[in-house]
Amino acid sequence: MKRLRRGVGPFRWPRWFQRTVDIFYQILVPLIIFQFIRTLFLPTTFDMILLGTLVLLYLSHAFGWFS
Repeated sequence: MKRLRRGVGPFRWPRWFQRTVDIFYQILVPLIIFQFIRTLFLPTTFDMILLGTLVLLYLSHAFGWFS
């Protein structure tokens, strides 16, 4: 039985798309920090949902859930 490795298989993203995604996640860290500080001073429901969404996006890339 063959073992499946991440990033190897019949379907792989094009290199330019993967670079674009990586740049997006580099920009995501300062956005999370800014949103966290904003949420500390003006906590609204929208801010909490936005912060949670940004954190989940970052964690999905960090742990490779959708790669």
